[in-house]
Amino acid sequence: MVDEEREHEGVRVHDRRRIDPETYEVREPAEPAPSPTEAEVAEDDAKVAELTDDLRRVHAEYANYRKRVERDRETAREATIGQVLSELLPVLDDVARAREHGELDGAFKSVGEALEGACARLGLEMFGVADEPFDPAVHEALTSETREGLEGPIVASVYQPGYRLAGRILRPARVAVADS
Repeated sequence: MVDEEREHEGVRVHDRRRIDPETYEVREPAEPAPSPTEAEVAEDDAKVAELTDDLRRVHAEYANYRKRVERDRETAREATIGQVLSELLPVLDDVARAREHGELDGAFKSVGEALEGACARLGLEMFGVADEPFDPAVHEALTSETREGLEGPIVASVYQPGYRLAGRILRPARVAVADS
């Protein structure tokens, strides 16, 4: 029966204007709402605290999500650049051999230098020089020889330089090792 009464009531409008629009007289304020009890205030405070905690948790989860997405995006970017640069390493080797034999001149010289510059700007680092300490993590020993007076193994000569990108080895340096 209550539902039927509500259906026939229609829309209720509460006019809270201070001035009556028909008589233009000041209306007497309606009775103030009863003050909430301490239990209601405590319940409201608990709800506010719970919602605030939920908001903080969601905010922290979102911040972590954003960081993870940025980290994943950067990792994917570095992996893609690493794949492309790995494919270009034989070309860089050819440019270096041409330079060693004095065949790097004219237009080929400018193209070679532009390629090396572009790879360096992307973060490609070449390593592996003679007389540096041998490190099996970054050097691949192809031959070895014995020398007197060495404190530890060193790189005697470099057959092919190594390359790294962002601290990750793309190709180890292929070297001859000298040890006592």
